[in-house]
Amino acid sequence: MYKLRLAAAACLFALAFSACSNTTTNTDNQLTEKEQSEGWKLLFDGTTTNGWHLYNQESIGDIWLIKDGVLYCNPNPDLDHGDLVTDESYINYDFKFDWKLGEGGNSGVFVNVLERKDLATAWASGPEYQLLDDKHKDAHIPTKISGCLYGFSPQLNPVKLTPNGGWNHSEIIQKDGKVSFYLNGTLTAEQDLKSTQWAEKVKNSNFKAFPEFGKYTNGRIALQDWTKGVSFKNLKIREL
Repeated sequence: MYKLRLAAAACLFALAFSACSNTTTNTDNQLTEKEQSEGWKLLFDGTTTNGWHLYNQESIGDIWLIKDGVLYCNPNPDLDHGDLVTDESYINYDFKFDWKLGEGGNSGVFVNVLERKDLATAWASGPEYQLLDDKHKDAHIPTKISGCLYGFSPQLNPVKLTPNGGWNHSEIIQKDGKVSFYLNGTLTAEQDLKSTQWAEKVKNSNFKAFPEFGKYTNGRIALQDWTKGVSFKNLKIREL
């Protein structure tokens, strides 16, 4: 009987831990004293969209919502959609964020985004850190899975998403034009955006029709709007 009780308690603990992995905690969207001393800043405070706006617009609109400390993109097709971009531009930085997608979801984070009225979207200039659910129809394409430099290279090191739709942790580091992507602690992409190699890659890619794509090593950070919905929390940045 005692062993049965221990087993039952273990099961309850496992269930509780699993449930917590899919929710926010009291420490989400906050900086520790150590992080503050290291120069980290919150890009999302858990309650407002201060510091963000829709690409090529001045306001947020109804598409990006905040609920229980989570920044959520509403998939409702009747709303005016748009990518969310930072008010500030960044050049050398370490950017961390947690994210999760609905089943079959697809989204991304763009870096070095040029915001200009003649450029209709953030991806017309900004390379993308891909976010893709394992059940998406493109999940078998190596250059389109999560953590990739979208459309250019497969994961440098294989890494899987958190199971059961849980939160994933990502990191983007850019220093002197060299960008590195991490997914759940594993390096998944590296690229020197100032190199002739990168220029050749762009020239031979589907982005060759977009003259401003990938030319910049500073700019805004953008969160991609997508019809399946995407959630973010713990968005933190430290300028290097």
